[in-house]
Amino acid sequence: AGVLTLLQALGKGYQAVCNYNCKKAIEYLNDLPEHQYNTGWVLSQVAKAYYDLADYHKAKRLFEEIRRMEPYYIDSMDLYSTTLWHLQLEVELSTLAKDLTELDKHSPQAWCATGNCFSLQQEHDLAIKFFQRALQVDPDCSYAYTLLGHEYVITEELDKAMACFRNAVRVDMRLYIAWYGIGQIYHKQEKYNLAELHFRRALSINPESSVLLCHIAVVQHAQQKSEAALKTLDKAIATDPKNALCKFHRASILFATDKDTEALKELEELKQIVPKESLVYFLIGKVHRKLGNTHLSLMNFSWAMDLDPQGVNNHIKEAIDKRYSTDADDDDPFFRMSDGGKHFFLAIGL
Repeated sequence: AGVLTLLQALGKGYQAVCNYNCKKAIEYLNDLPEHQYNTGWVLSQVAKAYYDLADYHKAKRLFEEIRRMEPYYIDSMDLYSTTLWHLQLEVELSTLAKDLTELDKHSPQAWCATGNCFSLQQEHDLAIKFFQRALQVDPDCSYAYTLLGHEYVITEELDKAMACFRNAVRVDMRLYIAWYGIGQIYHKQEKYNLAELHFRRALSINPESSVLLCHIAVVQHAQQKSEAALKTLDKAIATDPKNALCKFHRASILFATDKDTEALKELEELKQIVPKESLVYFLIGKVHRKLGNTHLSLMNFSWAMDLDPQGVNNHIKEAIDKRYSTDADDDDPFFRMSDGGKHFFLAIGL
C-alpha cells in the first residue's frame, strides 16, 4: 500500500507538470516524503513547474540542488541552461555548458546549454551551430528546435525560424514555447491577428503563463483593441502580481489611451519591483511631459540616462515611441535613439 500511495502521489504530480498545471504540481510534489522529494527526478519536475511559471530564481535554486546532489543527472539540464540565460548569469551558464559536454557529448542537453551560453554572449552564429549540433545528436529534440528557432528570430532569419518552430510542434504538439515562437514571428511581421491566434494556442496549453497573456495583450493593442488588452493584462497581473513585463505594458497602454494618472500609478508600483530599470523612468518622463510637468519630466529622463549611460535600451525606447506614443516628439533630438541592446526584462517583445 505504501508503494502504491507513493506512485499515485508521483503520478499526480507528474500529470500536473505535463498539463502545465504548475501550481498544483508544486503542491502535490511538495507533499512527498522528504527522502522521496530530495531526488533528481522530483526536484527537476518542481524546477520545471517554476520555470513554466517564469519564476526563474526558484527554478535556479532547485536546479542547483540537483547538481549538488546528483552531479551526473543530465535530464532537464537544458531547461537549467535556459533559466541561467533568462537570469543573464554568464559565468554559471558557461560552467554548466562545460560540465555537461565533459559529462556526455552525445546528449542534446549539453549542446543546448552550450548554444544558450553563446546566445547570452551575443555570439548568435555559434549558438545556431551548437543548437544544430543538439539536433544532430537527437533529431527529435523538440526543445532544441525551439531554441534554434528563437535564435533565428534574433538574427532576423524568420523563414528558418518558422521551419524550426513547426518541426518542434511536429515532434511535440504541446510544446507551448514553440507555438509562442510562431506567434512571435507573426508579431514581427505585423500579422497581429495570426500572432494572437498562436499566442492563444500556447496559452491553451499553459494557461497559468502571465507572460503569454502579456504578449496577447500587446497584439490586441496593436489591433486597436486597447480595452481588451487592458483586461488581458489585468488577468495576467492577477496571476502574477510581481510580473514587471505585464505592469510595464499596462502602463504603456494606459499612457497611449490618455489614462495618464493611472499610467503613473502603475509605473510608480513598477519602480518598486525594478528600481534600476531605465525604461521605467523613461516612460514616467514621457507621461510627465505629456501632462506638462516639465521639471518632473526632465528629472526622470535624466535618471533614465544615468541608469543606462551606454544606451543599451535605446532601440526599445524607439519602439515605445512608435507603439505607444501619443505626441509628436520623434523629431526631438533627445529621442533620436542609437542602435544597441537586446532585451528589456528578457521578453518585452518590442
